[in-house]
Amino acid sequence: MQAIPAAVQRHLDAGLRLQRGRVWPWGVQLYEDDPRFHYEVARAPLRVGERLELGLHFESRNSVENRAWLAGMTGHLIEIKAALGDGIEAEPWDRGWTKVYETIPLASYDEIYLEVVARRLAEIVHVLHPIYRGLR
Repeated sequence: MQAIPAAVQRHLDAGLRLQRGRVWPWGVQLYEDDPRFHYEVARAPLRVGERLELGLHFESRNSVENRAWLAGMTGHLIEIKAALGDGIEAEPWDRGWTKVYETIPLASYDEIYLEVVARRLAEIVHVLHPIYRGLR
């Protein structure tokens, strides 16, 4: 997980710099300007199976604000799915938070898988970040 921020950054446009947020053995957060609204890579809950989740999380302490972000992103869900595929979901989840995300099969943490994850998160950022900026 510690290697993901630098690997993702290599695939982002030069003008976009994401800061490394929290890092755990099971996940990492990246954000541009507000850590409450961040991209996250994390192991999916066990009930989902052996999967890794990649997405944009809205984790303000204000659930109304999080739902407003979700509504804004959901208004673009057709174009998001057209660009990223039907595996992208947008939904509320724990603690009043919301997210736009997908899960991918979990594999061995090696250089090849790091590259797969980094490229895919960069694709997600390239599609979602202009929408995020437009909603601000």
